[in-house]
Amino acid sequence: MLLFLDIGGGEIFLILFVFLLLFGSDKIPEVARGLGKGIREFKDATNGIQREINDSIMSIKKETDISQEINSVKTHIDKIPEIPAEHKMEELSEGKNNASEK
Repeated sequence: MLLFLDIGGGEIFLILFVFLLLFGSDKIPEVARGLGKGIREFKDATNGIQREINDSIMSIKKETDISQEINSVKTHIDKIPEIPAEHKMEELSEGKNNASEK
Protein backbone atom coordinates (compact mmCIF):
# COMPACT_ATOMS: atom_id res chain seq x y z
CA MET A 1 0.00 0.00 0.00
CA LEU A 2 2.62 2.56 1.07
CA LEU A 3 5.55 0.62 -0.36
CA PHE A 4 6.70 3.57 -2.47
CA LEU A 5 7.59 5.41 0.77
CA ASP A 6 9.89 2.58 1.82
CA ILE A 7 13.13 4.24 0.67
CA GLY A 8 16.47 4.32 2.43
CA GLY A 9 19.07 7.01 3.00
CA GLY A 10 20.96 6.21 -0.22
CA GLU A 11 17.85 6.68 -2.35
CA ILE A 12 16.99 9.98 -0.66
CA PHE A 13 20.56 11.23 -1.24
CA LEU A 14 20.37 10.25 -4.91
CA ILE A 15 17.00 12.03 -5.35
CA LEU A 16 18.33 15.20 -3.69
CA PHE A 17 21.48 15.08 -5.85
CA VAL A 18 19.43 14.77 -9.07
CA PHE A 19 17.16 17.58 -7.84
CA LEU A 20 20.22 19.79 -7.24
CA LEU A 21 21.59 18.98 -10.70
CA LEU A 22 18.27 19.73 -12.43
CA PHE A 23 17.40 22.99 -10.68
CA GLY A 24 20.72 24.30 -9.38
CA SER A 25 21.36 25.88 -6.01
CA ASP A 26 19.77 29.19 -7.08
CA LYS A 27 16.41 27.72 -8.07
CA ILE A 28 15.87 25.33 -5.13
CA PRO A 29 14.51 28.05 -2.74
CA GLU A 30 12.10 29.27 -5.44
CA VAL A 31 10.89 25.72 -6.11
CA ALA A 32 10.46 25.10 -2.37
CA ARG A 33 8.56 28.40 -1.98
CA GLY A 34 6.27 27.53 -4.87
CA LEU A 35 5.69 24.06 -3.48
CA GLY A 36 4.84 25.54 -0.06
CA LYS A 37 2.38 28.01 -1.62
CA GLY A 38 0.73 25.21 -3.56
CA ILE A 39 0.33 23.07 -0.46
CA ARG A 40 -1.07 26.05 1.49
CA GLU A 41 -3.59 26.85 -1.28
CA PHE A 42 -4.64 23.20 -1.37
CA LYS A 43 -5.21 23.17 2.40
CA ASP A 44 -7.17 26.46 2.22
CA ALA A 45 -9.36 25.08 -0.57
CA THR A 46 -9.94 21.87 1.39
CA ASN A 47 -10.87 23.84 4.51
CA GLY A 48 -13.21 26.06 2.46
CA ILE A 49 -15.00 23.07 1.00
CA GLN A 50 -15.28 21.44 4.42
CA ARG A 51 -16.67 24.70 5.89
CA GLU A 52 -19.29 24.93 3.10
CA ILE A 53 -20.36 21.33 3.68
CA ASN A 54 -20.71 21.93 7.43
CA ASP A 55 -22.70 25.15 6.81
CA SER A 56 -25.04 23.27 4.47
CA ILE A 57 -25.54 20.52 7.02
CA MET A 58 -26.33 23.07 9.75
CA SER A 59 -28.77 24.87 7.44
CA ILE A 60 -30.59 21.64 6.63
CA LYS A 61 -30.66 20.73 10.34
CA LYS A 62 -32.22 24.11 11.21
CA GLU A 63 -34.84 23.69 8.48
CA THR A 64 -35.63 20.21 9.78
CA ASP A 65 -35.93 21.50 13.35
CA ILE A 66 -38.26 24.29 12.21
CA SER A 67 -40.49 21.88 10.26
CA GLN A 68 -40.63 19.53 13.26
CA GLU A 69 -41.63 22.45 15.49
CA ILE A 70 -44.35 23.47 13.02
CA ASN A 71 -45.71 19.92 12.94
CA SER A 72 -45.67 19.82 16.75
CA VAL A 73 -47.65 23.06 16.96
CA LYS A 74 -50.14 21.77 14.39
CA THR A 75 -50.62 18.61 16.45
CA HIS A 76 -51.22 20.65 19.60
CA ILE A 77 -53.68 22.91 17.79
CA ASP A 78 -55.59 19.89 16.49
CA LYS A 79 -55.92 18.60 20.07
CA ILE A 80 -57.64 21.81 21.27
CA PRO A 81 -61.37 21.14 21.55
CA GLU A 82 -63.48 23.38 19.40
CA ILE A 83 -65.95 25.72 21.17
CA PRO A 84 -69.45 25.66 19.65
CA ALA A 85 -70.42 28.85 17.80
CA GLU A 86 -73.26 29.73 20.21
CA HIS A 87 -70.86 29.73 23.18
CA LYS A 88 -68.43 31.96 21.30
CA MET A 89 -71.17 34.54 20.75
CA GLU A 90 -72.18 34.43 24.45
CA GLU A 91 -68.57 34.94 25.55
CA LEU A 92 -68.16 37.85 23.16
CA SER A 93 -71.35 39.55 24.33
CA GLU A 94 -70.42 39.00 27.99
CA GLY A 95 -67.02 40.51 27.31
CA LYS A 96 -68.61 43.61 25.76
CA ASN A 97 -71.03 43.99 28.69
CA ASN A 98 -68.20 43.72 31.22
CA ALA A 99 -66.14 46.27 29.29
CA SER A 100 -69.04 48.74 29.11
CA GLU A 101 -69.71 48.38 32.86
CA LYS A 102 -66.16 49.40 33.72
